[in-house]
Amino acid sequence: MEKNSESLFDDAMARYQSGEEASSLIKDFQIITNSSPNQSAGWTCLSWLQLLCDSNDDALRSARMAVKLNAQDPQSRINLSVALLETNSKGVREHIEFIKRALLILPELEKELKLSIEDGLNRKPNWDALKKIQLWLGL
Repeated sequence: MEKNSESLFDDAMARYQSGEEASSLIKDFQIITNSSPNQSAGWTCLSWLQLLCDSNDDALRSARMAVKLNAQDPQSRINLSVALLETNSKGVREHIEFIKRALLILPELEKELKLSIEDGLNRKPNWDALKKIQLWLGL
């Protein structure tokens, strides 16, 4: 990732973590993904923000890109699973099974994923698709 987009990424993440609205950060993550299109973390964050803002079709495209760039990342697979549910698309099970296997191999991921899901439900309390993922993963 270029230095400029790296500092933009860090700044945008800090703003998100301090509670800034997801909708105000989407444009920053679009700039990040445009300037560093092979950086999966930018796509993962963009898809999460798009899901929070009910831009489900955009989120599906972004999450697919994130998984394509880093198939080992459980968070991008959660985002993709949520986007698939939100768009009534097929293929959720394979991603849930992958995340379950990843949690068995790397149990330390559980805390990080739980925090992510809690964050999503705090920002969007009636997020049924995320609640299903949470239930299926036992988080």
